[in-house]
Amino acid sequence: MESKAMPQGTLIIVPTYNERDNLPQLVRRIMAQPVEVDILVVDDNSPDGTGRIADEIAASNPHVHVLHRPGKQGLGRAYIAGFQWALQRPYEFIMEMDADFSHNPTDIPAFLDAARKQDADLVLGTRYLKGIRVINWPLQRLLLSLAAARYVQVITGMPISDPTGGYKCFRRRALEALGLDAVRSNGYSFQIELTHRVWRRGGRIAEVPITFIDRYQGTSKMSPQIVREALWIVWKLWIENALQRHPRPAAPSAAATPASPPTA
Repeated sequence: MESKAMPQGTLIIVPTYNERDNLPQLVRRIMAQPVEVDILVVDDNSPDGTGRIADEIAASNPHVHVLHRPGKQGLGRAYIAGFQWALQRPYEFIMEMDADFSHNPTDIPAFLDAARKQDADLVLGTRYLKGIRVINWPLQRLLLSLAAARYVQVITGMPISDPTGGYKCFRRRALEALGLDAVRSNGYSFQIELTHRVWRRGGRIAEVPITFIDRYQGTSKMSPQIVREALWIVWKLWIENALQRHPRPAAPSAAATPASPPTA
């Protein structure tokens, strides 16, 4: 029988596709942190049996849950499914986290601490605030990521140092206000779109520094299609914000705390 949210009210969503070698160790490391969390593994019918391994872990650990999907539909669709699952249960904080150890589980307490102390609607893990903290990336990919961050900043006006990053913590009220059914993007563009939706509604956003380590097992999910989608989605978001480069006045149902500049 599936357990309800634990007292901490925190859920970490981990999308998986062919991550059988990483998942067991990742779960152990998350559970070793000094905060109480639940994990939701969203598996896209991995051919390598990741979903079966996730079920075995969940059978022995009431803090781990598994959501099976029929096939590979993209990172954004996996997170949307996970968010909808979370909002049907009483979680206050919902986090995104990669399964490949590029996101360090030891950073989880810092996200939750920032969310509570700054009353943040969204906490972003940043690789680029007050320096560059990326390990094992070729120079070409690092330059592409830095250029993408600047591209987003210039076009949208959103003052976020790392808008394509995927290590995040949402407060429940922010996700409830986003209109998840209207989100269609995937990959990098998905991360940009969700952050922009929170920001343009006047949500409070904080950034915490993280060190990003490129995956050491498996293969990257990056593709030319993901890059192309990220290029055009930025213009779409600017248009949706009425060609403005600042947040619009928050609607009564929005995550109604004023926006604040990113902090370390």
